[in-house]
Amino acid sequence: MTGYFIQAFIYLVAAVIAVPLAKRFGLGSVLGYLVAGVVIGPILGLVGQETTTIQHFAEFGVVMMLFLVGMELDPKGLWAMRVRLLGLGGLQVVLTAAAGTAIALWLGLVMQTKLPWRWGSFLRSLPRRLCCKR
Repeated sequence: MTGYFIQAFIYLVAAVIAVPLAKRFGLGSVLGYLVAGVVIGPILGLVGQETTTIQHFAEFGVVMMLFLVGMELDPKGLWAMRVRLLGLGGLQVVLTAAAGTAIALWLGLVMQTKLPWRWGSFLRSLPRRLCCKR
């Protein structure tokens, strides 16, 4: 049980240090969290041995992020931007799929490798970027 507390403490300390540093350098807080994760994981090796424990922390973080996005989402604004969302979202999917296919062909990947790689690359959330921007 104390292992959970130690890992949580390491995560919190890394976040408290990395996010203000990232903000000071003019970067976003998400990049600060990413740098903190890289530093405490592969570089220092403080966490990362028990993948199931880390997976529980990651799942909780994703749930909290989705909750916050849902709290900030304005249904009326989303409905008002439906044409732009569908048009730009569809354009993003088509262009990224084409670029992913071109890169995969250039790398010489087989079709079974190209499809998951290409689909995974453009499953970014354009509506979240457009709707929740302030």
